[in-house]
Amino acid sequence: MRHIAIVGSGPAGYYTAEAALRQWRDDVRVDIFDAMPVPFGLIRNGVAPDHQSIKGVSRRYEATALTDNVRFVGNVMIGRDVTIGELQDLYDAVVLATGAPGDRKLGVPGDDLANVFGSAAFVGWYNGHPNFSSLAPDLSGETAVVIGNGNVALDVARILAKSQKEFEGSDIVTHALETLTASRVRRIVILGRRGPHQIAMTAKELGEIAHLSRACPHVDAADLPPESADAALEAAQRKAVGHLRAFSKTPEPGARPRTERAVEIDFAFFTAPRAILGEGKVEAVEVERTRLEDGKAIGTGETYRIPAGLVVSCIGYQTSPIPDVPYDHDLGRFANTEGRIAPGLYCVGWARRGPTGTIGTNRPDGFAIAEKIAADLNGDSGKPGRPGFDALAARRGIDYVKFADWRKIDEAEIANARAGSPREKFVEVERMIEAAGKQ
Repeated sequence: MRHIAIVGSGPAGYYTAEAALRQWRDDVRVDIFDAMPVPFGLIRNGVAPDHQSIKGVSRRYEATALTDNVRFVGNVMIGRDVTIGELQDLYDAVVLATGAPGDRKLGVPGDDLANVFGSAAFVGWYNGHPNFSSLAPDLSGETAVVIGNGNVALDVARILAKSQKEFEGSDIVTHALETLTASRVRRIVILGRRGPHQIAMTAKELGEIAHLSRACPHVDAADLPPESADAALEAAQRKAVGHLRAFSKTPEPGARPRTERAVEIDFAFFTAPRAILGEGKVEAVEVERTRLEDGKAIGTGETYRIPAGLVVSCIGYQTSPIPDVPYDHDLGRFANTEGRIAPGLYCVGWARRGPTGTIGTNRPDGFAIAEKIAADLNGDSGKPGRPGFDALAARRGIDYVKFADWRKIDEAEIANARAGSPREKFVEVERMIEAAGKQ
């Protein structure tokens, strides 16, 4: 019997569990640990609340979770309740699938001012993550600056620009919906250090911006390369740039009539933040115009200021370090060689490669790690696995959340949903535990 512990119940964790079942069939037991009492990680807390079709992938993970060979062990924090070393003593293999839940620091003067947020925090706020539910962003200012040229930046801009009616069918939490409904943001500036050909935005996400009822997206035509240069792009990138070209044909923000409900979304390419200004709270962003040199953004020395009451930095994520696990600070992930960290210790997904790829990219990653574990294991180690952890949990009074308990939380959230929403998430761990019947 093989005993495997997976730390993290997001896509990478469940794909690895699925791969372990394929690898060893009935000759494996997999325990999936998570600090939260609820599973699915990024699907629950990172995917935009208005992207319900993407969240549907959790049904695949549920099929894996409901097998006798796989167990969810929720509300157990590594380092607080159990150490990595203890898991290694109990299991044949420990796989870190913790994702990259932390924000990369913007690293400019003033990035610690009030109402300046990283995207992990801001997205966690409107998705109801307990760590960020009390964030309370102030949306009373007219202009918001979103820093980054990827899909997360578009998610943030889209959520800020949506009307209340356009949130119907989403699982955005009520506290965020109320704040967004009362928002006075009427201009969103999306900053990108490089140009339209270097965006990491997809055509689908850009198309969603174009179809919002009150959004007016605009690109300065001078920032676009000659249209003939698009031929060198891959088809998907060419389609995305096509949206930007369409946005360049809308009138300049100052030249078109404004309505009370209109929200301008201005794409500011070749623009890099240099400082965030304000007395205690953000009031403006100082930016520098850039140019491309060998694909890199080089400052031109030309600076100007954008008045701003809110700043959200969407420049990437990093994995949170775990005590006694080697960490690559430069890359923001665990130090590893093709997923191997140390004998019996592995990492997968964003924890292995950094925050790159889509949700589906984690599936082949999980299967590759399962093959490495199989190659590394030699015979029966005699480690106790699941019974050993249960004995440890009993000694320490750890009353962990099982998948059956999560289903009670799930049912309660669905029952509490406001009209037009699939669920109302609990945003406090204590409420989750109570709904699970653990108190």
